[in-house]
Amino acid sequence: MTVLLPGADGTLRTHEPRRDGAVHATGGAPLVSRTVLSAAHVVADPYADTTPDGPAAVDWDATLAFRRHLWAHGLGVAEAMDTAQRGMGLDWAGAVELMRRSAAEARAVGGRIACGAGTDQLTGPVADLATVRAAYEEQLALVEQSGAQVVLMASRALAAVARGPEDYLELYGHLLRQASEPVVLHWLGPMFDPALEGYWGSRDLDAATETFLEVIAEHPDKVDGVKISLLDARREVDLRRRLPRGVRCYTGDDFHYPELIAGDDQGFSHALLGIFDPLGPLAAHAVRVLDTGDTRAFRELLDPTVELSRHLFRAPTRFYKTGVVFLAWLAGHQSHFTMVGGLHSARSLPHLARAYELADGLGLFPDPELAASRLTSLLAVYGGVR
Repeated sequence: MTVLLPGADGTLRTHEPRRDGAVHATGGAPLVSRTVLSAAHVVADPYADTTPDGPAAVDWDATLAFRRHLWAHGLGVAEAMDTAQRGMGLDWAGAVELMRRSAAEARAVGGRIACGAGTDQLTGPVADLATVRAAYEEQLALVEQSGAQVVLMASRALAAVARGPEDYLELYGHLLRQASEPVVLHWLGPMFDPALEGYWGSRDLDAATETFLEVIAEHPDKVDGVKISLLDARREVDLRRRLPRGVRCYTGDDFHYPELIAGDDQGFSHALLGIFDPLGPLAAHAVRVLDTGDTRAFRELLDPTVELSRHLFRAPTRFYKTGVVFLAWLAGHQSHFTMVGGLHSARSLPHLARAYELADGLGLFPDPELAASRLTSLLAVYGGVR
C-alpha cells in the first residue's frame, strides 16, 4: 500500500511503507556497560468523560503493559516524569496512582524503576520555601515507600519563590540528608518547561552549573547520579567530567544521546531518555552491542535515530510527548491516539506525518501495515486525504 502524507506547505507526497519491521527479540543478556532508563508515557482512557483541565483519566492496563514491554527488553523505567505528562495533563492524584501501580508491577516482574519526586501537589501560588520543602518531603517519602529509586525533579514552585542559589543549596541539602538511598538529581531545562527558567538561582547556565555541582559536592554519598536535560552536549560533557567519583551522569539530551552514551576517553553518560520510549527495543539492542565493546556498531545503530528524535523534540520541545504517544499507537502498543489533558492536539498533522515517515524508515513498527492503516485513518479524520 502507499500512503499520502501532508507536508507543511499543504502539498501531499506519496510514501511507500516498509514491508518489514525491525523487531528485536525480548529478553537477552542484562545491559551491563550502561544504566539505561526509558521515561515512559501514560495511556489515556479514551472513553472517559473529562476535559483537558479535568482529572487525568488513565487506562491502567495499557499503561502497565507498556512498562512490561520496556522491562522485557532489559530497560529500566523512569516513572511519573515529564514524558508521562507530569504537570502537563497528569495531575498529582494521577501521578500517585501511577507510581504505586508501576512500582508494584516492577516488583512483580523484577524490573528496575525510578520515580519522580517533586512538588506538583502545590497547584496555587506558593508563599515560602517551607511550603516547597514540605511538598518535596511528602513526595520523597511516597517514592521511597514504594520501593522505587527517587529522582528529585525540578520544582516550578521552588523556581518561583527561591531568592537565589543559597535557597537551592539549603533546600536540596535538606532533602538529600533525609533520603534513605542515593537519588538522581534532575536538571530540566526551560525548553522542556518554561517555568523552570533560572533554576539553581541564575539564568546564567555557568553560574547555575556551579550551584548544581556544589549541591552534589556537599552530599556525594546521597547522589547516585544527575540527569541533565539541557540539549547541550558540550555542557553535559564538561559537567560530567567534574562530578565526584561514583556519581553518574544520566543523559537527558534527546539531540545528542548516541555520542554522549558512547563517551570518550574521559568517560561517558548513562541514559534516562524520553526518546527511548519509542526506541526501546532498538536502544536495548544497541546497548547490548556496546556491551561487547563495539562502539562503532553501537553508533551505526543509534545515530540514524537522531533525526526522528530531533523532529519529535523540536520547539516547542515540551510537546514532544504528542509524537511519542502517536508512535506508540502506530506501533500497536495502544488502541487509540488520545492523551490526558487533550495533548494529542499539540502537534500538527504534517508534524505527525513526518514522525511516521521517519519511524517507518527506521523499521520501528512491528507491523508496518497496521501503522500505515492507522495513519491513513487519522489523515482521513483530519481531512488530510482528499
